[in-house]
Order: sequence, then C-alpha cells, then structure tokens
Amino acid sequence: MSDNNDYQDNTFNLYQAYSYTLLLQVELHSFSYAVVHQNRLLVSARNCELSELADPKQLNDLLSATYKKVIIGLPATGFTLVPVSLFSEQHVAGFARFLDVKDHEKVLAQPLDRQNIIVFKADENLLTAVERFNFDNAVYSSKGWIKAIAKSSPTNNSLYIEVGEDILQFLNYKDGSLRFYNSFEFKNQDELAYFSAFVAEELKLNPVDTTLVLSGNVSKDDEKMARLSEFFGKVELNNLHVLEIPGQIAAHKILALAALSLCGSSEEL
Repeated sequence: MSDNNDYQDNTFNLYQAYSYTLLLQVELHSFSYAVVHQNRLLVSARNCELSELADPKQLNDLLSATYKKVIIGLPATGFTLVPVSLFSEQHVAGFARFLDVKDHEKVLAQPLDRQNIIVFKADENLLTAVERFNFDNAVYSSKGWIKAIAKSSPTNNSLYIEVGEDILQFLNYKDGSLRFYNSFEFKNQDELAYFSAFVAEELKLNPVDTTLVLSGNVSKDDEKMARLSEFFGKVELNNLHVLEIPGQIAAHKILALAALSLCGSSEEL
C-alpha cells in the first residue's frame, strides 16, 4: 500500500474488490484514488506518483484487483464547451481546431451535463498510463465535481472554485443552469485572488454580495482563504458530502475525487 494513504477503513478487503468501485482522479503529474462500497469510502489517497498507474509497484495489489467498476477522471490540456443542440460526432474535428491540438495530444468528447458537451484534449502519455482500466470508464476529470454542485441547488451569486496544485477551476450557475465554467493555471494566493476577481467581474458579480465556495487544496483560514476574504464578502469551504466519509477527512479536500462516483461510463467520440 502507498505511503500516501490518507485513510483506510478497517473493513477494507481486496478479496472483495469485485463488489467495490475504484475512483482514479488523474492530474498532469500525480493522481489520487479512492475505493468505495455502497456509497461508503473505504480507502483514499492523494498525490500518488503518476508512474504507479502505468507500472504499479507500491500500489500493484490495489490497482490490479478486479473491481465491480472503475471510474477514471482525465485531466484536459485544453477544452471547449459545445451546446448539445449544436453538437454532432461528425463535427468533433472541427471543434478540436479551437484547441490547438499537438502531436502528443488526443481529442475526446462527452456530455458534461444535460445542456453541454465538453470537447477536450488530453496528453497521450496519460491516456497510455490508464489504458489498462478501459477508456469506457473515463470521464472528464471535473465532471463529477460539476455534477455534485449542480445537484446542490447552487445560488446565482455563488462562485465555486476547485483549487488544484497548479490549476484553478471556476463554476457559476444561474437559475439552476450552468452559466460559466473555466480553468486557469496559477502559482500562489495572489493569482488565486486575481483570477477570482477577474471571473467575478466578467460575470458582473458584486464581490461584496458574492460567496466563494472552495474545495480542493485549501484549508480553513489559510493564506488562500485569507487573501480572498480581502476582496469578497463571504469565503467558505465546500462541505458537500457525496460519499459517507469518516470525520477525520475534510469533505472539501476530496470532493472532486469522491464526486467521480456520480459519473456513469462514457465513451470516446
């Protein structure tokens, strides 16, 4: 078992993997995983070495087990959203022209929600690393996070932010429908504040009346939260629970990973 384990339930037994679901949240330089049974978290670990996916050593037993279901969240090196009414499989290549696809990248497309298709490009090295798990089980990495927030009755003046190691993702709804989704690379809390203010301005959200709801790599009263509080009226952690998790795990820390459990299988177009 990996030294990066965050949690392991004492009932976890790999001999029962056939009844478990394995969730894999892949990033550009690392990955996180969780094992779930009947909506209950059994195992979770973050920031594992990416090499373990393609050639597992410490995680060989866990990653080689036969699971009832495997859901893989794939990161994008670029994406565009297309309304369902305008999308067709025959036009994927045309939409891909907006993404400046490189030789080492591959284009995928799948439903993001009921109104939008996401067309995104992914690094072929990452695709090779997870091909042993079957691409039919792969979804866009933030699909679960977006779905979880959509189900939570988001308010118009709430700006949802998933804070990664070097990527920020912003999400806003209006009257229950997706209004805005985008991502930005960032390095520190100042850039987090800048992009948050930029997105709020683009959406014409008054910072005083806007609630920032954060998940991911952030903690209560840390530098990120403190910096954002200088500009926005309310800054809080996202405490949505999509799985039954133990009290020692902060729900916002694993929200994007846990929310993969809300995703069904998808296929490459």
